[in-house]
Amino acid sequence: MIKNNLAISYRIPMLVAGLISLIFGMYLGLTLLGLNLPFQLETQTHLHGPLMVCGFLGTIICLERAVAIGERWAYIAPLASATGALLLIAGLDASIGATFTTIASLILCSASLKIYFVQRELFTFALIVAAICWLIGCILWVLGFNLPQVTPWWMGFLIITIVGERLELSRFIRPIHRSKVLFILALIMFLAGAGVASLNNWPDVRLLSASLIVMTVWLMRNDIVRYTIKQTGLTRYIAIALICGYGWLLLAGFIGLCLPQLKPGASYDAFTHAIFLGFVFSMIFGHAPIIFPAITKVKIPYHPSLYLSLILLQISLMLRLSGDFLTIFTLRKAGGVMHAVTIIIFISILVMSVVRDKK
Repeated sequence: MIKNNLAISYRIPMLVAGLISLIFGMYLGLTLLGLNLPFQLETQTHLHGPLMVCGFLGTIICLERAVAIGERWAYIAPLASATGALLLIAGLDASIGATFTTIASLILCSASLKIYFVQRELFTFALIVAAICWLIGCILWVLGFNLPQVTPWWMGFLIITIVGERLELSRFIRPIHRSKVLFILALIMFLAGAGVASLNNWPDVRLLSASLIVMTVWLMRNDIVRYTIKQTGLTRYIAIALICGYGWLLLAGFIGLCLPQLKPGASYDAFTHAIFLGFVFSMIFGHAPIIFPAITKVKIPYHPSLYLSLILLQISLMLRLSGDFLTIFTLRKAGGVMHAVTIIIFISILVMSVVRDKK
């Protein structure tokens, strides 16, 4: 086992690299929206998605898994993903950053397998499937597939990771055998849907979207959230964040099912951001007071001001998706700017909570 002080010295630089990826990824996202920013980086806008998914979220998830295992080799995964992200930001050939990210995903698969062999449960199985999704997406990226073909696998990485972690936290609600079979079928549907989507230059997401609807309904029935929503403080805040996330995931499923030929800059933008921002970031906002202390060993006290960023996130997404479907670019741009402001506000609230607690 790694001693705590040594472990922290490993984690903090990688966490910082992940946050740099987040900031740079948001900056590129604003550039994509056509904002007149001090530094125009049009040649790097294609890195917006990879930096947000692999550089930021991939590094955080790898760190979380390394902490769970508590063995030095597992830290190679977040080190590789953080290094790959920094190389992309530095302007090196994208294939180099993609290769480092692929190494990270491969090690995450190994770490997830180790956890499964120690604890053979449905949630640890889901974590393996999620890691494999990331690996497949990264391999396709290295092979030169376009990002819309890669993205369904990266969606699977994040969605199934979150689902697995929710299953872990909801273990006292033991799903019956029939319910477990339904969940496995939803996973198979998703993997098949991601495969179909990645075979075309512009993805057909109907099967993938159907799996999202099944998975969301399954979660609503089997997640502990229906009990925790009745409590107070941090527990209730997390429950509300989860419900918001499930709502966006369900909406994404209906968008992809009803509009299978997603249009660039319109329904495709709505579909991807309903998942990556609506679902994933609602989950991050909800779980951050638990996840980041586990990585940094710094307590983040709950404060009701956390609701501010959660509410702003929902409003920003409503603006963006309204702009997508009504083809009102100013609404879409306003939503995008509000996304970035909201994330900065959220990070500021967390930092202020830590500072207040230390006084």
